[in-house]
Amino acid sequence: MATRVSLSLTEPNERWIQAQTDSKEFTSRSEVINDLIRKAREVEEIRTRLIAAEISVTEKGWVTTSQEEMLNRFRERAGGDDKL
Repeated sequence: MATRVSLSLTEPNERWIQAQTDSKEFTSRSEVINDLIRKAREVEEIRTRLIAAEISVTEKGWVTTSQEEMLNRFRERAGGDDKL
């Protein structure tokens, strides 16, 4: 069962949502908002898994190099390019 809510949107966001429904990709503003929320939830899940994996690897001692050391090695391999 769907829950009804009232949202206040900025004008640029309202125009973007309207453009999505005008393009016929979505049939309603609700579909656009629900799709955005689903995508945000997917990103959150991926982020949570990546953080858990990073913690797991670090706890097992697989990573012994600091981020700064890794970055310096990448810079050396790239010929000292400071754009990294």
